[in-house]
Amino acid sequence: MNAAAMIKLMGAKKNFERNHPKFGAFVKKMLEREIEEGTVLEMTVTRPGEEPVRASIKVQTSDLELLRGLKEMSENGGV
Repeated sequence: MNAAAMIKLMGAKKNFERNHPKFGAFVKKMLEREIEEGTVLEMTVTRPGEEPVRASIKVQTSDLELLRGLKEMSENGGV
């Protein structure tokens, strides 16, 4: 990713955090403890005028490296 795109993305991230402070606090709280194998992560998307769409995953051992990497990126100011 080039520097201009990274700067633009970081600005969008800051704007998102200002608009949705409870979401950031929720994610931070959930990442205080390591997510372990067997944890279920769920997401629901509800678009205006449509029925909710839900998805979930049960964290497997092979997922843990990615989740740790994402946590480290967020702690170090990455996206």
